[in-house]
Amino acid sequence: MSGKQTLITPDDAGFARAALILRDGGLVGMPTETVYGLAARADSAEAVARIYRTKGRPDFNPLIVHVASLEQARELAVFDEAAEKLAARFWPGPLTLVLPLRSGAGITPAVTAGLGTIALRQPGHPLAARLLAETGLPLAAPSANRSNAVSPTRPEHVLNSFGDVAPPVIDGGACEAGLESTIVALDHDGGWRLLRPGPVTAEDVAWLLGPEAKSRGATIEAPGQLAKHYSPGKPVLLEQSAPDEAAFVIGFGDVPGDVNLSPSGDLAEAAALLYAALHAGAASDKPVIAVAPIPTQGMGRAINDRLQRAAAR
Repeated sequence: MSGKQTLITPDDAGFARAALILRDGGLVGMPTETVYGLAARADSAEAVARIYRTKGRPDFNPLIVHVASLEQARELAVFDEAAEKLAARFWPGPLTLVLPLRSGAGITPAVTAGLGTIALRQPGHPLAARLLAETGLPLAAPSANRSNAVSPTRPEHVLNSFGDVAPPVIDGGACEAGLESTIVALDHDGGWRLLRPGPVTAEDVAWLLGPEAKSRGATIEAPGQLAKHYSPGKPVLLEQSAPDEAAFVIGFGDVPGDVNLSPSGDLAEAAALLYAALHAGAASDKPVIAVAPIPTQGMGRAINDRLQRAAAR
């Protein structure tokens, strides 16, 4: 670990330091209940440019803005009845809403990638909530890893991904959910579309709002929609019921492996351990990662979405 890398203790002094860094336009690794985020103030083009430079992220991919409260979110986006229902049910929590950007919101265009919408989330992690309250600012915070790499669920994942250019990271330990937030876009006609699967399932949303509307095609509207994403840097083979012994095996259920996402077949446990398993596979001396079959129902849809992107070449 480089001497330049820093973990911030989550105490009064640590939060005061992190808030000062953010107000001054710097970057901070922020724990959330999903994955660690690379946070910067969302009203500063210069600060957001630091995110893009650090991640090596394409500038057409929007960023999620994290807010301290629903009231703060309403200052940035237009909330209709459907948005209010989803926020009341799932915020704070792992659901991102893509909504019409409010005129005069003050968000730098780099955050929205020039779109007329903004992706918003109120995180449920107590350390993220405190940091947002300390800064008093909406924070743009994509996952704290280099673009296309495996998302970080522990502070050391952030430090290892960025090396000598790693920002200070608030030490929040392991993330509870371990999978990026669900992203839902709300249309002007009251319809909704699932842009990225996650801990909040499509069935959860449909229970509140009714059936999902038709997709709009390949337009990039939100983070995580690129075909190749979450790459561990070596081939990933999916649906491997009898994997080759030469591979690093990520097991599930009755399929054993170098690591097992959940011997009992618990999809929530599997989601929480997914990125740590991919990090372990990337760090191993084995040339290929083989992943056991994962069911596609419920949270399994989100897990398979991430695995398919990790396997894209």
